[in-house]
Order: sequence, then C-alpha cells, then structure tokens
Amino acid sequence: MFMAPDPGLVRLRISLRAVLGIGLAVTVSELAGLSLPASITGGLTALLALFTVGDPTVRGQAVTTALLPAVGFPVLALAAALHAVPALRDAIWLAVIFCGVYARRWGPRGHALGIFAFMTFFIAQFLHTVPGHLPQLYVAMALSLAAASVVRFGAWCVERRTPAPVAPAVPAGRGLARPTTRQAFQATAACAVAITAGQVLSHERWYWAVGTAWWIFVNTSSRGETLVRGFRRVLGTVTGIAAGLLVAVPLDGAPAPTAAIVAVCVWGIFYTAPLSYSWMMFFVTVLTGLLYGLLGVLHPGLLGLRLAETAAGALGAALAVALVLPVTTHAVTDRWVGQAVRAVHGCTAAAARRLAGDAGADPAPRAAELEAVLGRVRFTLAPLVHPLNPLRTRKERARQVLALLDDCAREVRGLAAVAADPDASHDARLTAACGRVETAVEVLVGAVPEHAMTATGGVPGHHPGAEQALAHLHGLERALAALAAPLRGSLVSA
Repeated sequence: MFMAPDPGLVRLRISLRAVLGIGLAVTVSELAGLSLPASITGGLTALLALFTVGDPTVRGQAVTTALLPAVGFPVLALAAALHAVPALRDAIWLAVIFCGVYARRWGPRGHALGIFAFMTFFIAQFLHTVPGHLPQLYVAMALSLAAASVVRFGAWCVERRTPAPVAPAVPAGRGLARPTTRQAFQATAACAVAITAGQVLSHERWYWAVGTAWWIFVNTSSRGETLVRGFRRVLGTVTGIAAGLLVAVPLDGAPAPTAAIVAVCVWGIFYTAPLSYSWMMFFVTVLTGLLYGLLGVLHPGLLGLRLAETAAGALGAALAVALVLPVTTHAVTDRWVGQAVRAVHGCTAAAARRLAGDAGADPAPRAAELEAVLGRVRFTLAPLVHPLNPLRTRKERARQVLALLDDCAREVRGLAAVAADPDASHDARLTAACGRVETAVEVLVGAVPEHAMTATGGVPGHHPGAEQALAHLHGLERALAALAAPLRGSLVSA
C-alpha cells in the first residue's frame, strides 16, 4: 500500500482533500443545528460525491455532482415512505439496483448516479429514515454537496493540473450481449438473494448483505473477478471488525477521538481504493463501527452480525455470477488482452508516422490508452494469479502474459518518448521494424485496421533517435513473439 507508485502524489492529495471536504460537510451540518443522523447523512453524501464522481473533465465532474440530488432526493423519499411496507420496499430497492447498474452503460456519469441512488436507499435503511426525517436530511445533503464542491472545485481542484486517467473503452453490445445489461440482471439477482438471507439473519441489519452484494459487482465483468472481489471484501471486513473491537468499541462514541479516527478512515478509503479492495474495506468497516458508536448502538455482537451479513451478501453474488447469465473469466481476459495488443500497435503506428515526418501524429495518447487497458488486464487476470488459485499451470501462464505486456508497455513508452523528440528523424530501417511489429500483432489478434507505416522513403543511416527507436521496436517484436505461446492455449477453461 505504501510502496505503490503515486506520481505527483495525486492519490495522497485526493485523499487529504476528501478528509477536508467531508470534514467541512459535517461541520456545516452541525453549525446548521441539524440532528446527528442528518450530520452523518451529510458526511456520507460528501464521501459519495468525492468518491464516485469520476468524469474525465472538471466541468463534467461539476455537472455530475450537481445532478446527484436529482436521483438522491426521490430515492430517499421512496425509501422513507416505504419504511413500514417491507415487501414493497424490497421490490422498489431491487428496481433501483437494476436501474443503477444498467445506468453504467452511459459511462462515468451513469456509474456515479447509479451508485448514489443505491447508497441513498442504503443510508435510509441504515438510519431507519421515516418521512418526518426528510426535511433535515435534504438540507444536510444539499449543504454537504455544496461544501464538498467548494473544496473539490474551488479550494483544491487537483484535476485542473492532473487530468483524469484515460478510461479504456468498454466493449459494446446489444441486448444481453451488452456487459452492463447482463450485469444489471446479475446484481439484481444477487441482491434479491442477499435480502432474503440478510433478513433471516437480522430484521434490523439485513441491508448490510445487500450492500455487500451491490459493491462486489462494481467494476467487475466476469465471474472470476466477482468471486475474487467477494473474497477480498470478506477479508477486509474480518480485519476491520478485529480493529473495530480494539478501537471503536472502547471509544463508545466519544466525539473527539471518534472524529479523529473517522478522518483517518476516510483518508484510508480514498488512498487505498485504487490499490487494494481489502484495505479499502478494512477502513470502511472501522468507519462503520465508529458511526454506530456515535449513534449509541455499537456492541461486539453487532460487529459479528456485520460479518455474517457480509458473508450472506458475498454468497448471493457468487450464486448470481454462477447461475445468472454467467460470463467466464476466459472470455473477458481474451477481450482485454486483445485490446492491449491492439493498443501496442496503435502507439507503434503513431510513433512511426511521427518519426517519418508527420507532425500531427502523436503516440502519447495511445501510450496512455495502453496503460489504462493494462490496468484492466491486471484486474481481469487477478483471479488467475491469486495465491489461492490451485491451477498452477494457468497461474503461470497468466503471470507470463502480464510480464510480457508490461514489457510491451515499457518499450511503447520509450518509443513514444523518442518520437516526441523534435530532433528525431526518419530512418528507413524503422519501416521494416514497424512492419515486423504489425505482423506480430496480426499473428496474435488478426488483421489491424491501421498500418504501422504510412510514409515511405528515407535511406538507411544513423539519424538522431533512430537507434533508440529501433531498440524499442526490437523489444516489442520479442515481447509480442513470446506472447504467442501463452495465448495459444486458454488461460482458463471456458
């Protein structure tokens, strides 16, 4: 967690900003004379706004943040009105869950709004909200969103100097072939199982099982990814409960030390989220225990129930991905590995055109795209390289694929840097080398729409940057050729 690279300390700055934004939101709610449940609602609203809104532009982030009440307020009203009608409440929540997952087809904005709608319903169960509570909760949510926005877009707008990372394009489809549609059915089925199992365990805290099932499906696309995420959630919950017994229970809601540790938990959630789901869940679980302490209902048995509800939610998710429109890890892995190889070729083609004298060709965006796709490849291969995976041969193949793709990414970054040098010029040897890279890509993924070299001419010779470019191209050739062996066989069974 602490050794992972953090270029420009972006992750650290975003984590500290979250602490400030959420702290300001809670402070404003308290100064407005709102109740403790309303202040907690305000803090959670600010956390969600800062955590889930991830549009690629600052303007887009501001628009999405402004739209959060449009989905949050009606959902909160529904949850409060149906508090005394369990059967209808559960049916409406499942409809919210389906729509929230389906909304991911519209990109980061749909993703954020879907999560906010789900979590608003969840918060209503957490606080046992009834219609009489709505005015204060609405005020708390509005004040908190304004406070978080002041910090995020005014006082400390990290994104103005550091653009959001490139998001890899999600493969499209129609009907059930569209990943978001398929996952909407899976998540809804998982949450239906979680509602049933959760209510068997507890008529008061059953919603924790639903929350577990929902969050397991966030950012997953195959049954392997979902199962690994479920395992990590349970692991983070177990360790968080152990810490809660040592920290939250003895504090018993004491305001000052609880506020200090809550700030540490908020920092930990934001700092570890990109790195480790288990660590993030550790901090979420400790934070939950502290909030229950503030509400005066925390005891060791409640933390034990939290673990049981988490296991019930994870079981619901496992059953859903296995039985409802399952998507194999093999299918998802093949798709993302192929996309990574095509991204390697795209960057090579752009660099070749740049070195041939095309000033409009820029390999840098293609290199950034490759990094984003590689992040997704690592995520999809996580079930195969997991320490508990007993299939050693497939685990070794997956590790080999990751290592070779990392080699490709390193050579692509070097090639892009050489092409960006204004003194670099065309060497005829580059044409042949780019052609060999294109051939290697075609062997792996079939014909590519973009040729690696569009310019012709030039003579062999030693030109500025040519030797470095050739070295990177030769490295790409070797890595792509080596990829053929592990990709020839299935990494996992279909």
